[in-house]
Amino acid sequence: MNRKSIRTQDAPAAVGPYSQAIVSGDFVFVSGQLGLDPATGNLKETLEDQTAQALQNLSTILAAAQCSMASVVKTTIFLTDMNDFSTVNGIYAQSFGDEPPARSTVQVAALPLNGLVEIEVIARINL
Repeated sequence: MNRKSIRTQDAPAAVGPYSQAIVSGDFVFVSGQLGLDPATGNLKETLEDQTAQALQNLSTILAAAQCSMASVVKTTIFLTDMNDFSTVNGIYAQSFGDEPPARSTVQVAALPLNGLVEIEVIARINL
């Protein structure tokens, strides 16, 4: 099996026993990203800032795997409050063009470090 772990210091380090991303075949599977500032290791304060930072973290990890947000084929968004959907959706939409990836959004009871939003992606290399 062709499998490679992706690690970059430009995104937050994993907060558990997992990789920032795994490349397998033509796909990159990026672990869920919170709105953690990689420079400080702290969670951004507002929902808007956490969402923007999570998307930036994803973009940084994808770049380390020689991909971009344009390569994303599937995302999953985890929210602690579904009432935040429209706010997150507005920020999320700015990261993708006219053909956004497939997506699921689910509400969860809690996220690590008391985050408000977490986003994971699957991207295809050389899409």
